[in-house]
Amino acid sequence: MAIITRIHAREVLDSRGYPTLEVEVLLDDGALGRASISSGASTGKKEAMELRDGDTTRYQGKGVRRAITMVTEVLAPRLLGLEARDQLLVDRTMITLDGTANKSRLGANSILGISLATAKAAAASGGAPLYTYLGGPNAKIMPVPMMNVLNGGRHADNTLDFQEFMIVPLGRPRFSEALQIGVETFHALKGVLQSAGYGTAVGDEGGFAPSIRTHEEAIELILSAISKAGFKASAEVAIALDPAASEFFEGGLYIFKKSDRSTRDAEGMVKLYDELVRQYPIVSLEDGLAETDWRGWEILTRELGSRVQLVGDDIFVTNTTLIAKGIEKKIANAVLIKLNQVGTVTETLEAVEVAKRAEHGVIISHRSGETEDTAIADLAVACGGGQIKTGSACRTDRISKYNQLLRIEEQLGAEAVFPGPRIFSRFHAPEDGLR
Repeated sequence: MAIITRIHAREVLDSRGYPTLEVEVLLDDGALGRASISSGASTGKKEAMELRDGDTTRYQGKGVRRAITMVTEVLAPRLLGLEARDQLLVDRTMITLDGTANKSRLGANSILGISLATAKAAAASGGAPLYTYLGGPNAKIMPVPMMNVLNGGRHADNTLDFQEFMIVPLGRPRFSEALQIGVETFHALKGVLQSAGYGTAVGDEGGFAPSIRTHEEAIELILSAISKAGFKASAEVAIALDPAASEFFEGGLYIFKKSDRSTRDAEGMVKLYDELVRQYPIVSLEDGLAETDWRGWEILTRELGSRVQLVGDDIFVTNTTLIAKGIEKKIANAVLIKLNQVGTVTETLEAVEVAKRAEHGVIISHRSGETEDTAIADLAVACGGGQIKTGSACRTDRISKYNQLLRIEEQLGAEAVFPGPRIFSRFHAPEDGLR
């Protein structure tokens, strides 16, 4: 038995300098699990709700003392004495106590803090790494990293409407070698930007945030960096985009407010993406259309779904019901998974399974407001989805996840599997494209 004997919560700071919740779960055998909870800036409307204080005299209202109270005074008394290895019982108990569809009464941060800390404590009690505890003995697939090297949208104060421009290092047999490619390309990009007269300050996720004139120019700069670093675009380093289209969707139209003020309907956006996919080695497109634009998503998937990975984030928010709806309507072909969108380890793993049964891609993701917690690195290996989004090769809140993956690869040794370009083998490039 591994019985929960103590639950403690505290207020710590996230990567943006705002408060967030950290929870510790202690078991009767002395095992301890600690989890700190991330927070997003670009969030889906149907995400589970985090609990903030709203006291504007302190941390601009973003304090989490109310969440601490929920952990210690409401949730803990009902959880003490439970078996930590019964993750389903722990999580269902908290979901029932909250009683809302989006965890708005007790807070998704309160619930997830306990849920994740419990999983870590149970893993420690059994002497197993977290990735093995969550994924079993076959958890051996290392993820292909999607590294956010240029920031725009809500993640940067610049002129780019698209939120993330990512490099995908995939042309090596091991994760550590792919990471090296990504890091070297990131540093080469700094030189390319400086030579072009751009600044090299970084955004929330560690990517550079210069005021580039167009999205095409951003991609061209990345391609120049890939070449400067000595690698081949497409074969060794591909490109992924996350426009976060909900952020510039208004009145049924997509308005590029930060750049050229151009306006497009869903068909116009699909045409734009079609042109980009034909011109550049783009393997993944996330949130290409708004979370409420289901008709547009149907068009996007019909037109591009066989040629590029189409990732649903805001439209699915790690919710099994919404993912199932998307599968039924043939919307997207991959799902972004974020622990704090749904609020428990159990529900996160259920969302992964729903996506995998439909043969959808699975990408484990960070948030823009991160912490030093490395659980998503273990989760990426546990789920076996073969992809992770955890930011650029900059800022310790992002690097900590990459470092944990390096440790995991070392632990797995010869059993570690890196899927590389095979992860995108189900897609075929247009005849006039670069891939």
